[in-house]
Amino acid sequence: MTADRKKRLFYAGAALVLFAAEVCIALAAHDGFVRPYLGDALAVILLHCAVRILWPENPRRLPLYVFLLACAIEAAQAIHLLRFLGLEGVGWLTFLLGSSFSWGDVLCYFAGCAFVAAGECVYAVRRARNDPRQG
Repeated sequence: MTADRKKRLFYAGAALVLFAAEVCIALAAHDGFVRPYLGDALAVILLHCAVRILWPENPRRLPLYVFLLACAIEAAQAIHLLRFLGLEGVGWLTFLLGSSFSWGDVLCYFAGCAFVAAGECVYAVRRARNDPRQG
């Protein structure tokens, strides 16, 4: 099995686990921390994993791009883009994009992306240390 295939399988498995966790949070967590904060941090980690399935090499700026995408979605909520486009009644779209802006969400997106970036750095350092070509 090639290294790219192993990475894709790892990220596919991680994405499935994270998706299942997000579904469980959406259905069962009705508290003041897990659903609004942990769920948002996990959402950007899930998005990162989904992109890595398609792009297995280490794109160093991917956490930044995921963070910017999450912020763009949050900004769309702030300006009520779905209402402006006449799409606020489309349930799945409202569920996917959300409906209310929160700086707390932006902070959670940042935390999730920082966690992913740190994990990717640790993985890259360990891989470089174990690479016999590094002579």
